Amino acid sequence: RYLHYPLRRQRQMCIRDSINAEYGEFKVMKAFIFVLLFCLPAVLADTCGGNCPSDDCNSCWCGTSPNDLDPASWCAQYSGWDQGCCQCIVNAESGGNANAQNDNTNGSSDVGLWQINSVNWGSCSGGAAPCDPNTNLNCAIKVWQWGGNTFRLWSTCGGCGCC
Repeated sequence: RYLHYPLRRQRQMCIRDSINAEYGEFKVMKAFIFVLLFCLPAVLADTCGGNCPSDDCNSCWCGTSPNDLDPASWCAQYSGWDQGCCQCIVNAESGGNANAQNDNTNGSSDVGLWQINSVNWGSCSGGAAPCDPNTNLNCAIKVWQWGGNTFRLWSTCGGCGCC
């Protein structure tokens, strides 16, 4: 009778260890699922699928897929401005990504090829984010005109030599 006790105890310990191992694997899987469900969407929202290079965007105004366009082609659609300056501004502002976005420290947002600031959306795009490249172009033309037919209202104009 006493001889069988160590074997029975050993079997119980093996079963317990097996249950604990399975429970441990379950806990790891549960943690992984938690990360996928709750953390990954937060990370994707912050970066907007790569459209928000600052990684701190509160919402994805222009979606979560980049829309890379040729700045020269879009600048050429308006003959009133200097083409080289326009291309430099677009490259500096959005890198040619029509869905680019930046949230500013003052709570405003910049979107699109020309990074049109949200304070201007009401005056150039009916209050909506000008994510569509044509709408963004029309807003850029208005902002350029408001700046005295210069790029001085873009923070990147100095770096482009276009102020």
